[in-house]
Amino acid sequence: MDQHDLPINSKFLPAIRRAQASHILQGLSSTLVFNAAISLSASIIVAISRGLQTGLLAWSATIALVLAYRVFSAARLRRFNYVDSHPDYALRLVSFGAFLTGITWAALPFCIPDFEATGRDATISLVMIGISAGSMVRGMGFAQISMAFALPVLISVIFTLTDMGGPSAAVMVLNVIGLMMVMVRSNLSAERVFVSNELAKLEATALADSLATANEDILQKNSRLEVLANRDPITGLANRMHFNGRLLGEIAGAQVNGGNVALLLLDLDRFKQINDALGHSAGDAVLAEVGRRLIRIIGDDGVTARLGGDEFAVILSGTDARERALVHSAAMLEASRQPIAYGGAQSVVGVSIGLATFPDHAGSAEDLLASADMALYEAKGKGRRQIQEFDPDLKAVAERQRLIEQDLEAAIRSGAIETWFQPQIDLESNGIAGFEALVRWHHPRLGFVSPPEIVTAAQSLHLAETLTAHIAASVCKLLTRLPSLELPDVTVALNISPREFALYSVADMLELVTCQHGVNPARLEIEITEEAILDSDGAGEQLKRLETAGYKLAVDDFGMGHSSLAYLISLKIDRLKIDRSFARNVAASRPNQDLIAALVGLGYALSLDIVVEGVETAEDAAILKMLGCRVAQGYFFARPMPVEALIAWIGRHRQEAGERKAVA
Repeated sequence: MDQHDLPINSKFLPAIRRAQASHILQGLSSTLVFNAAISLSASIIVAISRGLQTGLLAWSATIALVLAYRVFSAARLRRFNYVDSHPDYALRLVSFGAFLTGITWAALPFCIPDFEATGRDATISLVMIGISAGSMVRGMGFAQISMAFALPVLISVIFTLTDMGGPSAAVMVLNVIGLMMVMVRSNLSAERVFVSNELAKLEATALADSLATANEDILQKNSRLEVLANRDPITGLANRMHFNGRLLGEIAGAQVNGGNVALLLLDLDRFKQINDALGHSAGDAVLAEVGRRLIRIIGDDGVTARLGGDEFAVILSGTDARERALVHSAAMLEASRQPIAYGGAQSVVGVSIGLATFPDHAGSAEDLLASADMALYEAKGKGRRQIQEFDPDLKAVAERQRLIEQDLEAAIRSGAIETWFQPQIDLESNGIAGFEALVRWHHPRLGFVSPPEIVTAAQSLHLAETLTAHIAASVCKLLTRLPSLELPDVTVALNISPREFALYSVADMLELVTCQHGVNPARLEIEITEEAILDSDGAGEQLKRLETAGYKLAVDDFGMGHSSLAYLISLKIDRLKIDRSFARNVAASRPNQDLIAALVGLGYALSLDIVVEGVETAEDAAILKMLGCRVAQGYFFARPMPVEALIAWIGRHRQEAGERKAVA
């Protein structure tokens, strides 16, 4: 039947299909049981009249397999709820099963030798006609299914009657054809009635729903507005506006009654990666589940809120607020070990927690929120998935970091961020083997800011590329001056942190800077840590580009990580820099001597230069030379210095080297 014969609104068609599929599937189990019973009866009838024959056994096995397939298909449709999600597919699958059953029944007369449709096998003919009529009744909701079964069976009966010949057979053929036409017409008519009824119900339901929705909108308008004003739509928790009001109220109450207020701030670990990889729907699923867990754990003991993004908050009041906050935090950390399903996948989403209390850590709502935020930042900095209680020292650290971030960009532009250089010495000739570029910043209020603080602030402010390009430009300027200082082939090392490869294209940036200054990439040495070597996804492609462009590659702090020899070979690393912890007091440490000797041997085996950092005494330098180390750097030779001081040092070093050579 073509359902387009009915004026069906396209929006109702999926619902009608679902109704048809549901109707058919509801009666499918009894239909299959009935068919199995009739099939068994037919087999017994034939076996009694003709005995067990190969054709009959083959037919019985085939019908059993077909029915088993239909049982399996029906179970699959129910298990995956295809009736609701893919009703057209469900109807096609059931129709196909009905067709297979009909074809199998149609084959029964041909499996019986000398089949006599009006003689001793008339019972089988009547059974086939009967089950065809029964299928038409059972499939009145969707004519295609019943006809897929009945038509092959009836056509088979007509064929066997025609094959017999004779007046009685001819009369029977006409009767079967007439029956078939009546059945088809009735079946199509019944489907139209079914569809019309479903359509009427859907339209009535839609009208009722529309009226109910309009009425509900009018009655609950104020209620919904209140919910929207105070609740987060994704998690159902309090939103930031409601949270701020409650925090002010709880602190005001504690000030009057002398109680305590504990504030927990929670942040999901690496939530942005889920959002970026699988989309906001997956992110919303994670947020909703975290909200449900918070509700289960906190209950009515406090105020739970989502402040925005992946940040949540809990307010607890009372004399034992801190102790309860610690108990709830431990429960939340434990709950976070359970995986969360999202976007067709699932994984463990860790949580970091910061805790601050009033009046111990803050005297106002604003200060309490800031203190809890500092504690949260510290928890994330210590490795995540833990709770950190506010420490007053954190405030000083946070203020220092704030000042660094506040002034960093201006310091880069003004040149207050400087590049200093530390010489690298050839232990055999005492000549200059190279230099390492190091970032330095003397802040007007904080004094000297450490390089890790500078790098961390730059990455937080998305200034990592600007900072590294600034240092690389200073390196290139030095490289252009070295030929005039009789050091045309000396290289200068530039440190690149592993995270920078994920933040921007280091290769593109270096290419731009070296081209601007006309510097040969082969004279620029890129120092990377072992983590960058192992990060084949984030850094591997860029390291290959740097290698192809001609830059020298060095592994810094070698021995402190987990470098793979395969990576060292595949990337064609030029230098290994042995960490300073192995060089310190090496003259008095036999284990360190053995380790350095082994690393030197590794370097020779792989044709890698070995540079030892942190050499501070003449004794250590002598031992390193004896162990086969060729290049070293450290305070024993020279401290890091600005470029002009470095130029003067080069002159003094050359003069001293000449004097030693003359004395020798």
